[in-house]
Amino acid sequence: MSEITDAARHRDKMQKIKAARDRMMEGKTGEKGLIIVHTGPGKGKSSSGFGMIMRCIAHGMPCAVVQFIKGNWTTGEREFLRTRFAGECRFVVSGEGFTWETQDRDRDIAAARSGWEQAKALIRDPEIRMVLLDEINIALRYDYLPLDEVLAFLRDEKPPMTHVVLTGRNAKPELIEMADLVTEMAQVKHPFRDGIKAQPGVEF
Repeated sequence: MSEITDAARHRDKMQKIKAARDRMMEGKTGEKGLIIVHTGPGKGKSSSGFGMIMRCIAHGMPCAVVQFIKGNWTTGEREFLRTRFAGECRFVVSGEGFTWETQDRDRDIAAARSGWEQAKALIRDPEIRMVLLDEINIALRYDYLPLDEVLAFLRDEKPPMTHVVLTGRNAKPELIEMADLVTEMAQVKHPFRDGIKAQPGVEF
């Protein structure tokens, strides 16, 4: 009898939750191109952005990636998209590696500028539905790109139905304010602290 009562209580509870959920969803009918920011000290910012790119490909939505900063890395996502989905996703690499690797601010600025110019062209392209600007927050943090210019472009020139995803630590407060969706990745534990290096399939 107790199991039957528990099952009935569970069913009643789930029915109420479903009814409340259905009422909430009735008012959610709009669509728009979103500005999405993934930031914070925790791992997973780029990984989440590339997960969205995979979804776009699965839905037949043309998309693009502009990868700032990580230029020297041979990343799994770059190899995968360029070799298997080059027609569905354009992939631009801008940058020669992390700032402590290049040690040349002028080169870093030039690379970021080149990447941003290509990013603007991709975002303007009416065929492309999502553009991932991977690690652009790092370029903005070090003032390799003018924040005001990036914000003005996203506000005034981004097509209404195009999604733009911006990843990287230390997202500028003004960008967070403008964005439609912001996720901050928190670091709880990381193997790097225990002497474990970055590994294929996990970090790149």
